[in-house]
Amino acid sequence: MGSNLPPTVHVIGGGLAGSEAAWQLAQAGVPVALHEMRAVRQTEAHKTDRLAELVCSNSFRSDDAENNAVGLLHEEMRRCGSLILAAADVHKLPAGGALAVDRDGFAETITSRLADHPLVTIGREEVAGLPPPEWDQVIVATGPLTSPALADAIHGLTGENALAFFDAIAPIVHRESIDFERAWFQSRYDKAGPAGDGADYINCSLDKAPYLAFVEALLAGEKTEFKEWETNTPYFDGCLPIEVMAERGRETLRHGPMKPVGLTNPHDPTTKPYAIVQLRQDNKLGTLYNMVGFQTKLKYGAQQRIFHSIPGLENAEFARFGGLHRNTFLNSPKLLDSQLRLRAAPRLRFAGQMTGCEGYVESASVGLITGLYAAADARGRPLAPPPATTALGSLLGHITGGHIETIEPGTRSFQPMNINFGLFPPLASPPTKKADGTRLRGNEKTVAKKQAISARALVDLDRWIADNLAIAAAA
Repeated sequence: MGSNLPPTVHVIGGGLAGSEAAWQLAQAGVPVALHEMRAVRQTEAHKTDRLAELVCSNSFRSDDAENNAVGLLHEEMRRCGSLILAAADVHKLPAGGALAVDRDGFAETITSRLADHPLVTIGREEVAGLPPPEWDQVIVATGPLTSPALADAIHGLTGENALAFFDAIAPIVHRESIDFERAWFQSRYDKAGPAGDGADYINCSLDKAPYLAFVEALLAGEKTEFKEWETNTPYFDGCLPIEVMAERGRETLRHGPMKPVGLTNPHDPTTKPYAIVQLRQDNKLGTLYNMVGFQTKLKYGAQQRIFHSIPGLENAEFARFGGLHRNTFLNSPKLLDSQLRLRAAPRLRFAGQMTGCEGYVESASVGLITGLYAAADARGRPLAPPPATTALGSLLGHITGGHIETIEPGTRSFQPMNINFGLFPPLASPPTKKADGTRLRGNEKTVAKKQAISARALVDLDRWIADNLAIAAAA
């Protein structure tokens, strides 16, 4: 390599995020040392030593860039020269509107493209603990199966809990899909918390019979099974799944997250609710609300069926279903800056699922952005963040500060998230009419709104690319 090259950037982890970050760096003319421990130390979930091995599904979900947020993210990544999307397009399989891939061919292509790149060196070794101090720029992209030695080192450096545990997360609902003919805003006893006004929660009231039916449905609903390598990881304290609480007695939830005290239903003020479901604002835009205390290991189909039985949520659209799984992730809004650098040690950047995103594509997209930031640093050039109106920018915003801080001691408010339209800034003027001038009605409004958000995103992304990036031609 010539002496005029920028200093080498080290990327730890050869999954989707690490592979994408390494590619973006190399395509920008920056030497990369990619460190992957598989081949010398295997994880509980992987089967091969290939880079970007898919350990679960082979689907990248919807490829519809007009009507689906993840499809929009696909298109944005393509326009940014993504290796992951290029390989997925080469190895795609018939899957309707989804982008599914031949997992072996996909991983083999990623591995060979990186191995053949003149600026990429692949090392097969574990980075146990913090990287050596002489590594000036490092991207940590080790995912949810981060080795214990590295996880312990990160924990020691940050003082934050970033170790593996069963992370029980509650469903998140799009506010605009809630029926306010039945639901209402109110805090318990009209108490205003920090930044609140005494009407900070959305409330849904249940009478006795619907409540008891709801509890029975929770108990009977299909649950996810733990993977073999997850079975020895304990629940996160104070975050039990709602169905586990229900198993302790039919009235348990009424004395926990569904307690009806301090609230009056304005739609029926003379009737005392038997139980109440509360939803709390989840993002600064006010477009997403999480179901308080409803962390669950119910399967997604069961969640949708059971939670749609709650008055006011009959037609709720879920930005994220609840879940329960082993996870290793940072409290990124607190620990990382706007360019995904660790505040306590700015030479370290983080990428992928560790930063607080869910999904193959989301992880790879954060790897893409992290790689671009590191390349800009290595070349001494500033890089503006992708616009908040884009899928890339909205996901980055969620990770670096788009959440709402908790007002309840002992719980962490930041949780991993898939890309969804609730993370995007609202349209200044939502569409109201069709091309022929007639008014949009019913679901037509939702479809038109999604398409307008997507169209805005791609226009803004193209402008950002033109102003900030010199995308190399596809090899």
